[in-house]
Amino acid sequence: GMAKLTLKRGGVLTEISYEIHSPATIGRFDPSVGPIDVDLAFQPEGAYVSRKHARIVHDGGVWKVIDLGSSNGTFVLRDDFERVEEAELTDGQEFALGNARFVFQLS
Repeated sequence: GMAKLTLKRGGVLTEISYEIHSPATIGRFDPSVGPIDVDLAFQPEGAYVSRKHARIVHDGGVWKVIDLGSSNGTFVLRDDFERVEEAELTDGQEFALGNARFVFQLS
């Protein structure tokens, strides 16, 4: 499966989006942790994102975000943002890694 993450700032979708294939690791590149799929090092929000923050997987027809023990947490917007270890992602779902907000979209 393929999906897309679009960065949201100030409540507005930006032009910044990342095509992802399962499994995709989101974080900040650091030579000691090796390559990652979505590198937020050059985004202002990256300051609050762990080097290996979360992984997005497509398993048995379900997309999920899994926190990788990050310091600032992974949150999924339900009525409010809820901190999760793992959560299902549906098309249009908003989630946040630290203060980096994304909208998950199925391609």
